[in-house]
Amino acid sequence: MPTVGVVVPAYDPEPERLRGYLRDLRAVLDPAELRVELDAPAPGQPASLDLPDGVECAVSSRRRGKGAAVTAGFEALSTDVLAFADADGATPADSLDDVVSTVLEGETDLAVGSRRHPNADVRSHQTFARRFLGDGYAWVARRLLEADLYDYQCGAKATTADAWDAVRGHLYEPGFAWDIELVAVAAALEFGITEVPVTWEDQPGSTVSPVRDTLDMGRGLLVARHRARLIRNDRLHRLFDREDATALVEGPDEDPEPGSDPR
Repeated sequence: MPTVGVVVPAYDPEPERLRGYLRDLRAVLDPAELRVELDAPAPGQPASLDLPDGVECAVSSRRRGKGAAVTAGFEALSTDVLAFADADGATPADSLDDVVSTVLEGETDLAVGSRRHPNADVRSHQTFARRFLGDGYAWVARRLLEADLYDYQCGAKATTADAWDAVRGHLYEPGFAWDIELVAVAAALEFGITEVPVTWEDQPGSTVSPVRDTLDMGRGLLVARHRARLIRNDRLHRLFDREDATALVEGPDEDPEPGSDPR
């Protein structure tokens, strides 16, 4: 039976909500490994998290960004399927299980949770501004990338370990644009991508800035398209490739303390 590992990237999480979500993930998915990647905890915060038994936690003294945190978590897993879910629990454990099951059953290499799929169950909407920006972003992404999806940024995705081994060296975006880069690279490498409708409920206290992070994700979308074209050996993109960047997995070791446990 293939094993499943789940990573939960967390920055300034609400402790009780996070604990409840981790308990739900444990009960529903029964993952072989369940790991929290905690960024920049406030003084005294790690001790207050009081995470459930069996949950590993790596702590970084600085804010690495969602992409860097998930990448670090995936690199630490040793399972057949790797999944992640945002710490706010906006995608319930049952829906993440649907995403993971699509990979476990051999239907795809990368399963992408979707709030915008026609069959998604959205129980609480974002503000109009965030919805408008998100819809516009998805519209542009569909026209620039090979992967034709309704939603590229939902915080619930799963992939096979083999697909992760292939894409990991092509991922550079440390922040929220990591999701779009993951999808773009997987498509360029011709991995199967399946969109899975999820139940989703907007949670208060989001750390996403509607303007700043949307601009950053717009830049990330263009860069992701460029890198996907480079993988495809596009001559024009190779001609204009002047980027000297370091992949996340090749960056300098950080201070997350793999053995630390903030319980």
